[in-house]
Amino acid sequence: MTSPSEASEETRSAVPYGTPDAPRIAVRGEAHLEVDPEIARIGITVSARGTDRRDALTDLTRRNATALDLVKTYGDAVEKLETGAFSITPELTKHGRGERIRAYHGRVHITAELTDFTALGELTTRLADLDLTRVDGPWWALRPDSPAHRQARQQAVREAVQRAREYAEALGTTLAALVELADIGAENAHPYGMETGSARSMRTMAFDAAAPESAPALDLEPERQHVYAQVNARFTMSPPVL
Repeated sequence: MTSPSEASEETRSAVPYGTPDAPRIAVRGEAHLEVDPEIARIGITVSARGTDRRDALTDLTRRNATALDLVKTYGDAVEKLETGAFSITPELTKHGRGERIRAYHGRVHITAELTDFTALGELTTRLADLDLTRVDGPWWALRPDSPAHRQARQQAVREAVQRAREYAEALGTTLAALVELADIGAENAHPYGMETGSARSMRTMAFDAAAPESAPALDLEPERQHVYAQVNARFTMSPPVL
């Protein structure tokens, strides 16, 4: 079993120190980009209520089909359409003896992902005009393979090289070789000063359909996305004359 003193000695020896003949510079390169979103997601909740379970289920099925058909009419503007949770729940009476069912509540949750933001405002409004339909969103985002992530990583590397070069120039010498380049969460695209999933990463609106007349399309302004990248880099440099 290794003693604490031996463990600390191993840790110290593992640190990549340079030598007088090959001094090392350790720097961190960072990048922060602000770019337009590539996709927008909206959540659609279709509801139904009835005193008879079969009637409630029939109404829910019809309204769900209406919402899906409406979304599908937008064709290529909709990149992904998925049905999530489905529920049919009995509502029990609050008074009297025994358990009596007063009504049945049904819900279906749908998620739509759009790439055409011009169609987004119109679709959101039309969905909100449907009976007992709730719309949440939009949630703006970048694709996981967005070029913005690669651009941020490359910019972080260039910034690390530039920073190391400036340190070397301050000592009157130049960089000799790259020893190590370590990726530090470069894949994460966190909103500025927030964690992923925070309120800043989304702009949320909810609608409950009640208006008998068609409402005008919403004017939705895409929210800029913040992309971050960080790298640690170690270089050797020519021995400076101090």
